[in-house]
Amino acid sequence: MRHVLFAAVIAAFTGTVMAPPALAAEPARPEIIIGTLTDLSGPAAVYGNAVVNAMRLRFDAVNAAGGIRGRKLRLVVEDHQFQVPRAVQAAAKLIKYDRVQVFVGSLGTAQVQAVLPQLRAAGRANLFPMAANRELVQAADSISWISGSLYYDQIRAGVKWMVETRGKQAICALAQSTEYGEEVQQAIRDQLAQHGQTVKAVATHRPIDTDFSAPIARLRGAGCDLIVLATLLRDTILPMAAARTAGWSDVDFLGPSTTHDYLLAQAPGGATQGLYSVSSIALPDRETAPHEVVAWMDAYKARFGAEPNAAAIYGATIADLAVLALDRAEGDTALPRLTQAVGSIRGWRDLFGGTLQTFAGGHRQGTYQAYVYQLRGSRHERLSEAVGYEPRLR
Repeated sequence: MRHVLFAAVIAAFTGTVMAPPALAAEPARPEIIIGTLTDLSGPAAVYGNAVVNAMRLRFDAVNAAGGIRGRKLRLVVEDHQFQVPRAVQAAAKLIKYDRVQVFVGSLGTAQVQAVLPQLRAAGRANLFPMAANRELVQAADSISWISGSLYYDQIRAGVKWMVETRGKQAICALAQSTEYGEEVQQAIRDQLAQHGQTVKAVATHRPIDTDFSAPIARLRGAGCDLIVLATLLRDTILPMAAARTAGWSDVDFLGPSTTHDYLLAQAPGGATQGLYSVSSIALPDRETAPHEVVAWMDAYKARFGAEPNAAAIYGATIADLAVLALDRAEGDTALPRLTQAVGSIRGWRDLFGGTLQTFAGGHRQGTYQAYVYQLRGSRHERLSEAVGYEPRLR
């Protein structure tokens, strides 16, 4: 199925219409309306826009190839500006007025969590959101599936790797004062308990903060040798720059998949060089990537006028999985059928070389493992094979 989707993308890019039998055999029926709640103009817009762009590229290509069992995909996007009240309002609109049948790729831990009651009441599935907290997949009445691993799993695996391979003994946290930040802090505490350690110090901040001199001074005073981040792009760059400005060079920084992005290599003065990140996805490099990946990157740039960032890679992966699930459900968006369809996915790997994903056996996240990377120059160089943690205290 992945190769069918890739062929569809290239067909749309070149103007050639391809119609694989599996997608075009049945007569046309009403469209499948897909909704997404994301940030197009707020602090996470660099993620939201790229995810939406990549999903549009995939869905438009599949439509050009005949759709899902003859049904075209229509993506309806609402901008919540990374604000929870706006997300709640937007979800109501998508369900009531746009008649969205399934949600795909919605962004933001707090935002996605806030709209789940509406989705449950309406019987709508929440496929592969850009959020990765445990409650999404562990709730008894979960309607969500996560592509890749959770922030919790990434941080536990990363901290374990840093303790065992880098000998870290004074581990601290710099976290957003959000549910996402709390999730990362819990992962640090749980993993350090397995090593007989505790968190040395914690500094929290608002997502909109720009001055990190005081938090960095406090963590330096605590003697940290590793700072684990619960940050996005800007609040990854600024504290690392503050540490460099203060002359604090003997400390390492580690973050989850939110810190695994091409854009971090462009930080002024090389502030983010040496950053460790833990992610289930691979960020391809044009010089070494396979032909099919370069062709996808070219198609994305031609359509949207910019090189794809990490969020675009996620968006493409999310869209591929959503199309695969919808195809296996024969276009049926009802929760029971989608649950069965997603649960049939086993041993799937994305186009870009991420970790293997399996949802069979009742798993609501694709993997519990991730790779450890380090930013060196313009590349996130992979330092490990897929790693996890044991025991799983979930």
